Amino acid sequence: MKVKLTLLFAAVLLFSFSGKAQQKIGYVDSDAIMSKLPDAQDAQKQIDAQIKEWQEELDKMEKNWKSRYDDYQNRKLTMSNRKRAETEKELMSMEEKIRDYRQKKFGAKGELFKLQEDIMKPIQNKIFAAIQKVAEEDDFDYVFDRSGDVIFLYTKDKWDLTQKVIDTIKELGNGGN
Repeated sequence: MKVKLTLLFAAVLLFSFSGKAQQKIGYVDSDAIMSKLPDAQDAQKQIDAQIKEWQEELDKMEKNWKSRYDDYQNRKLTMSNRKRAETEKELMSMEEKIRDYRQKKFGAKGELFKLQEDIMKPIQNKIFAAIQKVAEEDDFDYVFDRSGDVIFLYTKDKWDLTQKVIDTIKELGNGGN
């Protein structure tokens, strides 16, 4: 009796949902969109140039520390206790400056994070606006980004909105703002 009641309940649920419109789901590849946008490419070049500058400064600081450390290792046996302590303190201070510089530039809340946010935010907003426009025009209920943490095991190409979003961004960029 319970089995029949369960089957009846399942049948009622199935038929009650079949009368409603199916949800429409699409996806985009934001990495592909970013790679085709000149603004995003220019922004990435600007970020990369700043990273290179900061990395060169960090490399110089580390090279200087290594040189001082090697010199200390070669001469520490002939140094007085006072001079050895001063040099060790200086090396520790240099290490701390290197660590602070690395954190300040590349840390979680560092200048790189802020730079990426400042430069990329307008581009990301433009992409989001285009995705939203495409989704509304084509009556999509959901649009996923397959280049992020969402993993698709299978997708039909007909639901890929990536090129349409790129075209919409181009339209918006040519007076559609």
